[in-house]
Amino acid sequence: MAPVQGSRYRGSIKDFPNFDPNHDAEALYKAMKGIGSDKEAILDLITSRSNRQRQEITQTYKMIYGKDLIDDLKYELTGKFERLIVGLMRPLAYFDAKEIKDSVAGIGTDEKCLIEILASRTNQQIHALVAAYKDAYDRDLEPDVVGDTTGHFKKMLVVLLQGEREEDDVVSEDLVEQDAKDLFEAGEQQWGTDEAQFIYILGNRSRQHLQLVFDEYKNLAGKDIEESIKNELSGDFQKLMLAVVRCMRSTKEYFATRLYKSMQGMGTADHTLIRIMVSRSELDMMDIREAFRTKYEKSLYSMIKNDTSGEYKKALLKLCGGDDDAAGEFFPEAAQVAYQRWELSAVARVELKGTVLPAADFVADNDAKVLRKAMKGLGTDEDSIISIVTQRSNEQRQEIRKAFKKHFGRDLMADLKSEVSGTLARLILGLMMTPAQFDAKQLKKAMEGAGTDEKALIEILATRNNQEIQAINEAFQEAYNKSLEDSLSSDTSGHFKRILVSLALGNRDEGGEDFSKALEDAKEISDAGDSSDSSSKETRFMSILCTRSYPHLRRVFQEFIKQTNHDVEHTIKKEMSGDVKDAFVAIVKSVRNKPAFFAERLYKAMKGAGTDEKALTRILVSRSEIDLLNIRQEFKEAHEKSLHHCIEKETSGDFRKALLALCGGDD
Repeated sequence: MAPVQGSRYRGSIKDFPNFDPNHDAEALYKAMKGIGSDKEAILDLITSRSNRQRQEITQTYKMIYGKDLIDDLKYELTGKFERLIVGLMRPLAYFDAKEIKDSVAGIGTDEKCLIEILASRTNQQIHALVAAYKDAYDRDLEPDVVGDTTGHFKKMLVVLLQGEREEDDVVSEDLVEQDAKDLFEAGEQQWGTDEAQFIYILGNRSRQHLQLVFDEYKNLAGKDIEESIKNELSGDFQKLMLAVVRCMRSTKEYFATRLYKSMQGMGTADHTLIRIMVSRSELDMMDIREAFRTKYEKSLYSMIKNDTSGEYKKALLKLCGGDDDAAGEFFPEAAQVAYQRWELSAVARVELKGTVLPAADFVADNDAKVLRKAMKGLGTDEDSIISIVTQRSNEQRQEIRKAFKKHFGRDLMADLKSEVSGTLARLILGLMMTPAQFDAKQLKKAMEGAGTDEKALIEILATRNNQEIQAINEAFQEAYNKSLEDSLSSDTSGHFKRILVSLALGNRDEGGEDFSKALEDAKEISDAGDSSDSSSKETRFMSILCTRSYPHLRRVFQEFIKQTNHDVEHTIKKEMSGDVKDAFVAIVKSVRNKPAFFAERLYKAMKGAGTDEKALTRILVSRSEIDLLNIRQEFKEAHEKSLHHCIEKETSGDFRKALLALCGGDD
């Protein structure tokens, strides 16, 4: 089925003008003739023709040369590039059929492929897929899927395979309310879950109807349907139902997320990347691109460019439909959403909450005695130490230190150092310091020895308010007999040094926004972004980002979007590099949503090979009495898993126990 190409066409690949199938067939034959093949010529031609035109080329190739074009391409090409090019040569229904055949063939099943295709296709696309599967493999699709899957996951796939989803645009308010009520009663309101209700409603109702059901469900349950599905369902069935909900909400956002996750972290899920780029290139790739930019504040083009290579990369970039960052490319929807985010951040009055509160019925003498007993004699009672230290406010811990000295004539910090070790010692000792002493120590450690921990310097100095910075300066001077400014100046260089020193002065304005000044500031950094002089550019950004108040910067960043059609974070990432870029991005993220910034830092500390225990310790200690509960909420919202769960999975022993105690519960 060829897509209608008109004013509302949102694909990235269009019919090639002055198309001549004879000429194209001859060009492909020449590109594959003799030793080796001209891969550049092959990719240029195939990625610039529509699927309908590719089918004509295939027929013409066979008529002229008596050979199968796909067979010749398979012979000449290899690996990911071959899979991509061959995929483009198949009609969409046959491409989907091949993907599903591969997903159920052999040992194991690619459930993610089944979920992605069957949750996202329209009735018409499902019917075409079923027919193509029968034609290509002389087998019925449903028995093959049924034979390779089980349980409620299988049942929902069978429902989707019927391609009978309602398509009526007229929605009954009464039925919307009834469906929302049925879903609520099938999950949240009963012991266990009535999966059949979820399957029937999510598998058969129209998109328009379900979108209203989801809104009504939130009114009833006080939570999104996705959250209930995560709580009530499990495994592949849960993933399938979430995919259906997300596709009903927004197919373009669903695929934008799938593309991002296929390239995020270590390695690339090339099969997923290929499948989406091939299947959506003539349907809604331009919408997906815009949704990608809106959600992740980076272009799909740039992520593909950085994550792939060779002819494979070149072909994917052609399917992407152009460079989002090129001059003249505008994304009004993405810019509008970015503007609204700043608007929300400006008006939001979120109450910051820590996870550690002052202990009730606190008696410093009693806690001092418990700690002394825990460290006296052979062995150490780490559980008692963790219980006391993690469940007292910092002010109470300082009282315990004094009581310990008064009763036993000993320094509690020294005793703790001798009794606990490793990551646990770093955490416990950090909690026993005042916040300013702890931050001062973290900054000192970040500058000690060979190499500098620039991320730690940025994290602390870019997120502390004036009062906190001033207290850190005093603690640093007292502890190390040297000013923080001198230490930063001797350990860093260039514009990065200037940024850190500016932040370390603690002289950020503390007033509200000044609209006329915000217009000037926005123009200043907008003009700086256009400058070819990187030194001048960084200086102008620094003069504003390091000195203006948070409310004022929010307004500056909104006006910046109006003037440039880009979010300031995108511009910084595009125009700058290294530690300077990281420092400015940290400031912007802190201004927008500080708990979200720390949630991202925590996620990165536990993602991939190895865990950054220093970052984990630094953030949980410093934020436990300020906004760790907010950070927890941002973490779960961004990564669909709890901070508690990730800590439990990525750490071990007494260190884990202490971190979980600070975390304050499992979401």
